[in-house]
Amino acid sequence: MISYEEQEYTQSFNIDLWKKLIHYARSYRRDLLLLALVMAVSGGIDAIFPLMNSYAVDNFIVPGKLEGLWIFAIVYGLLIAVQALNVWMLISIAGKIEIGLCYDIRNMGFKKLQELSFSYFDRTPVGWIMARMTSDVQRLSETIAWGLVDLTWSSTMMVGTIGIMLFWNWKLALITLSVVPILVVVSVYFQRMILKAYRRVRKINSQITGAFNEGIMGAKTTKSLVREEENLKDFEKLTEEMRHSSVRAVVVSSIYMPVVMALGSIGTGLALWLGGEGVINSTISYGTLVAFVSYTIQFFEPIRQIAHIFSELQNSQASAERVFSMIETEPDVKDSPEIIEKYGDLFTPKKKNWPPIIGNVTFHNVSFSYKDGEEVLKNFNLEVKAGQTIALVGETGAGKSTIVNLLCRFYEPTEGEIRIDGVDYRKRSQLWLQSNIGYVLQTPHLFSGTVKENIRYGRLDASDEEVVEAAKLVNAHDFIMKLEKGYDTEVGEGGNRLSTGQKQLISFARAVLANPRIFVLDEATSSVDTETEQIIQNAIQKVLHGRTSFVIAHRLSTIRSADCILVIRNGRIVERGTHAELLRRKGYYYRLYTNQFMEEKEREIMSQMRG
Repeated sequence: MISYEEQEYTQSFNIDLWKKLIHYARSYRRDLLLLALVMAVSGGIDAIFPLMNSYAVDNFIVPGKLEGLWIFAIVYGLLIAVQALNVWMLISIAGKIEIGLCYDIRNMGFKKLQELSFSYFDRTPVGWIMARMTSDVQRLSETIAWGLVDLTWSSTMMVGTIGIMLFWNWKLALITLSVVPILVVVSVYFQRMILKAYRRVRKINSQITGAFNEGIMGAKTTKSLVREEENLKDFEKLTEEMRHSSVRAVVVSSIYMPVVMALGSIGTGLALWLGGEGVINSTISYGTLVAFVSYTIQFFEPIRQIAHIFSELQNSQASAERVFSMIETEPDVKDSPEIIEKYGDLFTPKKKNWPPIIGNVTFHNVSFSYKDGEEVLKNFNLEVKAGQTIALVGETGAGKSTIVNLLCRFYEPTEGEIRIDGVDYRKRSQLWLQSNIGYVLQTPHLFSGTVKENIRYGRLDASDEEVVEAAKLVNAHDFIMKLEKGYDTEVGEGGNRLSTGQKQLISFARAVLANPRIFVLDEATSSVDTETEQIIQNAIQKVLHGRTSFVIAHRLSTIRSADCILVIRNGRIVERGTHAELLRRKGYYYRLYTNQFMEEKEREIMSQMRG
């Protein structure tokens, strides 16, 4: 089970947050205004109906006359027809706003995810991001679209009803509305409880989505370790917590509604009691009493509706807080405004201003610590000439991957600087640097689609001939042509229809297609068989020629031809030199290499004996 902790939210109803959301909905300003107008007309017509009923009672029912009834019926029918048109319009407009706003916020969220630094994904589970982008965004768009419908209608109804009641009989109106102050106090109290409950629900929903994601991604591991029952128990515990929190949230909301209804019934009762006395004393007509009772009921109906909207707003605020916390997260690594002005950003690059990369790399007094304070590198210095191959060797956690991640500017030094061709790389754009780096991971990732599409991902404007040429360069062409549809073969989700070695060769071809000046190979051959490793090694020799390259190696036999091998321990270089030089010193590298050499020979002998 995931153990990440996300941000806690404690603020009560946040009007600034909703202003912000309305700001994001500004592209639908005309639709929102039209929707508000439609609902205002609808609420106004609803406020007129009790007047029509009062007129019918006093002029047709009580005196028993039919004169003028047809005109009355036509007017009544026209009002109903207008209301029917209003309903059609509100459904059409609100639906458009809901879908459009959902689309826009998800687009903004996805764009932000492209901009965020690696550190964000280190500390934020995929499932939590998915929950923000799906259910949280959906709830927000529903609240804006349909909440506006209910809120405008309710407000118009209340204002119209209060105005008519005060005009007709202000004393009776004030007595009827005497319960409203109590309702305000109750609403404030329940608002805090409801918001707290729904924040808890949305947080657990993220954890469940994260657990789903981990369960799916780790299905093979789960089965191989026979962890199905334990995983189910962990998941049941999480869903039970979700059920408990959801029930609590619903209970709090459901208590609030009856309280509102009870207060509304008291107001209606007061109107009946005092209005009934007025009819008996002939101070008001029977039609007026009917209309007044209708208005008291009608007045508290929108109050009940607003109470429901209020509950939904609490739920939606919990979603809004989480969505905007992601959209407004600032990347840990970002270009300055001056750099963006000159070189562009990730989405609007100004490539004409980009200087060419030669490939000289310098680490000058570089130190790096993660946010939790863990120091990984301290005063790290390294000078690499263009075209050199640098191998990084060391035990797990020594700092090898940190060095190449800093080189790629996925992170930035906390002290010191990294220079590309003599210039601090923070004086150039991220995209400029990363467009000139080819990164091949230990565990390659392919996207759903064809082999050709995955290779072309390295450079989207590449021709079919260039895709094939890149595949040939890394020795991938032969196996691709043996696939069912060659380059048009579907690789499956994450490339699951291919072997690890095949995926590695395709990812290598993808990196080559971009024609980078700097290559990073992060244990690119450690997860493949010996035969595929030899194919990749032959490809590496061809591809890396003339390019600056950093190779993190687990199998030391693969880096014997490197221009310089760095032995890293605890974030520091403890040995450096060529393969032959390090063996002659008989230090740490010598012990690592000889141990691996002996282990490989033992495996060869055992394999021959079994054969």
